[in-house]
Amino acid sequence: MAAGSTGSEHPAPAAGPTAAKAAQGPEAKDVGTNRDALRVPAFRRLTLAWVFTNFGNSALFLTAAIWVKQLTGSDAAAGLVFVALGLPALLAPLIGQLADRFRRKPLLVINNFCSATVVLVLLCVQTSAHLWLVYLVIFTYATSNYVTTAAQSGLLRDMLTDRLLAPANGLLSSVNQGLRIISPLIGAGMLTLWGMQAVVLLTSLCFIVTALILMTLKVHESDPGANAEENFWQSTTAGLRFLAHHQLLAPAMLCLSIAIGATGILNVTIFATVEQGLGMPPEFLSVLVSVQGAMAIAGGFTASILIRKFGIRTVIILGVTLLAAAVLASAVPSVPVVLTGSVLTGLGVTWTVIAFITLRQTESPARLQGRTSAATSMLINVPQVGANMIAAALISSIDYRALIITTSVVCLAGTLPLLPRRASAQTPGTGNHAIGPGARAAGPGDHPGGGPGQH
Repeated sequence: MAAGSTGSEHPAPAAGPTAAKAAQGPEAKDVGTNRDALRVPAFRRLTLAWVFTNFGNSALFLTAAIWVKQLTGSDAAAGLVFVALGLPALLAPLIGQLADRFRRKPLLVINNFCSATVVLVLLCVQTSAHLWLVYLVIFTYATSNYVTTAAQSGLLRDMLTDRLLAPANGLLSSVNQGLRIISPLIGAGMLTLWGMQAVVLLTSLCFIVTALILMTLKVHESDPGANAEENFWQSTTAGLRFLAHHQLLAPAMLCLSIAIGATGILNVTIFATVEQGLGMPPEFLSVLVSVQGAMAIAGGFTASILIRKFGIRTVIILGVTLLAAAVLASAVPSVPVVLTGSVLTGLGVTWTVIAFITLRQTESPARLQGRTSAATSMLINVPQVGANMIAAALISSIDYRALIITTSVVCLAGTLPLLPRRASAQTPGTGNHAIGPGARAAGPGDHPGGGPGQH
């Protein structure tokens, strides 16, 4: 669906931001370097803002769960913090609509100021009787994170040329992963030393600094606009429909939904891996998470190199294959093997997501950036939560290794939509040829992008 096209029920499958660029998209090898991306002043400033917003996010979300555990003594109550963090995924189509209807820079500034205000409500929580307020604030704050991701995706697309999207997404992902390792430790330390009030104030300050930095950002934004021929339902679901009917994005999105969605099972089986398989205390999980996080940082820095050398389709397939191997490794009662699995998970997931994010950014019209970003988040997070719930229901009656093996097989099956097809079945300029190494992309750049963290 080109920008400004009607909101038909079936968007044009291979249309990118402009027909001309779609016909002459850059070759897969035409991908810039991390240094090239950092030469853009606006991107450097956006990266600085990303540091502060992610520091605040990472410091709060885990610390809030620990705090709830302290207030109630209940694991279930603490676990509901993560439920509140995940529920906004169901609002993704509406959030994407918001990001596409208004100019993204002002939206990001206002959103960060609002987040800074909302988290301060946690200062009112003194006892477990106020627990409902914690969940309400976490839900609202998590919703604002989805707004940030959707709006930033479009802003990044306006700010950079196609060849710089892959390294830019990789750098933002590395920042995100690095702070996910450091920030929770700082947050937990502050909670122990000074109480939750200190964490709340720090988080609010981070959002305020982010908003102030974004106010100084200089970027020429594309006109968000609105399609007068679209009704509310068509407009809200436009991102989902665009992904579903796009010849490049549909199979890649299906791959991610299957592979990364299935890993929700690992959130349950990992405890059995650590305690039953390795005979280690639950605290050993922090070692695995740290190793995975460190490799995710490395994955962010190297993603653009792989995309430049092999092309997006190959990188996604490679990443998912590594993920399948990593999942299987967690069934082996060996610390070195499980640690190797954490290494592969950090690299595989990061390469896969960055590749898809860049592809989504370059193939989506400017007016759909927010909605396709939000739809991507929903299509990954909802299957993951579903898999998590299924595993939780089965873990007591089925050997955890059987669940792990099943997950590995499902992950590997996720690559099937992207496997090469017969050349005669392909449409010129689309399909596998369009995203193979050295081939021309069907859109202005073929490098996934949708905001890190995208996670």
